[in-house]
Amino acid sequence: LDAGTAQAFDDLATLAAAVCRAPMAFITLVDQHRQVFKARQGLQADDMPRDMSFCAHAILTPDALMEVPDATQDGRFATNPLVTGPPGIRFYAGAPLVTPSGVALGTICIVDHQPRRLTLDERRALKSLARQAVAQMELRQAVADLEMQGHTDGLTGIGNRRAFDRSLRELWRRHAADQAPLSLLMADLDHFKRINDEFGHPAGDAVLVHTARLLRD
Repeated sequence: LDAGTAQAFDDLATLAAAVCRAPMAFITLVDQHRQVFKARQGLQADDMPRDMSFCAHAILTPDALMEVPDATQDGRFATNPLVTGPPGIRFYAGAPLVTPSGVALGTICIVDHQPRRLTLDERRALKSLARQAVAQMELRQAVADLEMQGHTDGLTGIGNRRAFDRSLRELWRRHAADQAPLSLLMADLDHFKRINDEFGHPAGDAVLVHTARLLRD
């Protein structure tokens, strides 16, 4: 949620605004208490309370695009501060961002100051852009998973030598910048070979897993 914006999502929001002829377009993620903007066109905001969010209503029906022709005439939104005050929302349309497992994470949506309705082509385009936004999220998650696998020991789940080297370089960079004291603690398992020889490698693996848990704690 708090990873910030990315150019790919900004581009999709720009396309949504252009295709639907709207002054504002957003890609949002909705959690229990707030709505976070992953991309925004026409409004400067990072997040807002969920109870003010139009998108929180849109994700309740993941398989449908939600369209609000005139928010002032809609009982759900007529008294919403975003309608009665800036930015003066009148029209809203949001296509839910639905994961392959069926979870609605948020929306790609467009907002206008004037009451209106989407054309059939605009509805199709907004749904297509929603699928592209989800594809971007899935791709980024896959890349993050691969990076995690490349820096994590498969048995214990703690950082491997590559992660150690990267962490040490970063800590040394900070040390060089601020001259704060830097220390390194090393631990060794005495007689670990004997454990493997006497009890077998599965027992040695169990010792490593337990040791890693102790280090994390």
